[in-house]
Amino acid sequence: MELAGNTVLITGGASGIGLALAERFLQAGSEVIICGRRADKLREAQAAHPGVHTRVCDVETAAGRGSLFTWAAAEFPQINVLVNNAGIQRRVARLADEHDWERTHQEIAINFEAPVHLSALFIPHLRKQKRAAILNVTSGLGFAPLVGVPIYSATKAAMHSFTLSLRHQLLETPIRVVEIIPPAVNTDLGGVGLHTFGAPVDEFADAVMTRIRNGDLEVAYGFSEQASRASRAELDQMFTRMNQ
Repeated sequence: MELAGNTVLITGGASGIGLALAERFLQAGSEVIICGRRADKLREAQAAHPGVHTRVCDVETAAGRGSLFTWAAAEFPQINVLVNNAGIQRRVARLADEHDWERTHQEIAINFEAPVHLSALFIPHLRKQKRAAILNVTSGLGFAPLVGVPIYSATKAAMHSFTLSLRHQLLETPIRVVEIIPPAVNTDLGGVGLHTFGAPVDEFADAVMTRIRNGDLEVAYGFSEQASRASRAELDQMFTRMNQ
């Protein structure tokens, strides 16, 4: 995939992996729009990268997703890359004791409903571009789940399945469908300081962008590379080790 000359929309692009991808698309010579719920984080990102465009939005709701598409298609009709990156990770010690359905549904909506809906909204627009792509950010936990984050792990497994199907459905179109499969990365996902053991975000993003440039459609790294290629027996062993 050519990294230059695109117009890229990245959800959850104000921090973490989303911002790291935005920086690299900018450096490659693409126009970048980032969106997120927090205006202060978007302002910080824009101050650090004056060339980036920002939009406050909430992809949790269908109305928010529809509004984002309508605005983006009108303001940037040349958009040819959608990066479904926004995600939240919530720790749930025992789901049987969890009674806050609203928070559970929020996690499902942001991690799974949003990218499915945004893909459906943008596909007719992307089909009109000479070259286009949808990049879905999933997780190694979609293959070997962590029991402490059951909803997150399940939504990422669902996103892997959806991405495979979407890629097949769009084979005869100009739209390439790429899956980015991170391991634990040192970001604030799930809370500050929870992933300091993870891969450095810049190291991860550099490796990912190199492989995207080389044309890979499934881009994993570290643990997620192992998990995404593991046999069922190997996954069972990973699951046991991770959750002891």
